[in-house]
Amino acid sequence: MSKPTIAVALIVKNEAKHLQACLETVHDWVDEIVILDSGSSDGTERVARTFTDKFFVNQDWPGFGPQRRLAQSYVESDYLLWLDADERVTPELKSSILAAVGQNNLDTIYQMSRLSWVFGRYIRHCGWYPDRVLRLYPTKLTQYNDALVHEKVEVSSNMKVKNLSGDLIHFTYNDIHHYLVKSAGYAKAWAEQREKKGKKSSISQGILHALGCFIKMYVVKAGFLDGKQGFLLSLLSAHSTFVKYADLWVRSETEEMPSKD
Repeated sequence: MSKPTIAVALIVKNEAKHLQACLETVHDWVDEIVILDSGSSDGTERVARTFTDKFFVNQDWPGFGPQRRLAQSYVESDYLLWLDADERVTPELKSSILAAVGQNNLDTIYQMSRLSWVFGRYIRHCGWYPDRVLRLYPTKLTQYNDALVHEKVEVSSNMKVKNLSGDLIHFTYNDIHHYLVKSAGYAKAWAEQREKKGKKSSISQGILHALGCFIKMYVVKAGFLDGKQGFLLSLLSAHSTFVKYADLWVRSETEEMPSKD
């Protein structure tokens, strides 16, 4: 029986800064690299093509879930490993992935622990670690759902989920500006998705959820053990939580500007 093949897939936009370091952790042991770009204006394509010819572009952004589904349609290998450009596969995780693929359990999805580097420190609390994410599965077994944001791998009752050993290192944010831009994009997509379902919100909901977010991350999940970075991350996450509820409230409750007589 032939050895199962492995593909790495990424959806990217303006990731020239991170992409090479990411792909250097996988290019010499996977069989295929598939990259779907959503309209980069930096050197992302140049970097990508030094590792693969399977570079595709879809500038008509459909949301994270649909974009991942499109990327998967280009994959030919037996197994699919999903990465983001700001992630790195550690040697221990590599060994665990290869062992799992070697077993070739066609009904099994694998999840891995993600360790994030945020503002100069690894975050091991705040509810951020081990942050297990489903990233490896037989290509024909499943795919991501079609959620616009916070997309997830579809798991049915006949599938098994197993943990892999080793960490996926995640270089989450370059700086505060990067965090704010990224979180604003997620908030917008979240509000749009909820609005389409007829959901509404209020300022008081935003305040309560933001307070709950901070208390959970900093106190319950021991974010204080991550020092100043833990405090900052908890505060910023509370702010992001408030913004997404406020965005939905603005969409559903405020009136349009009246026309002039």
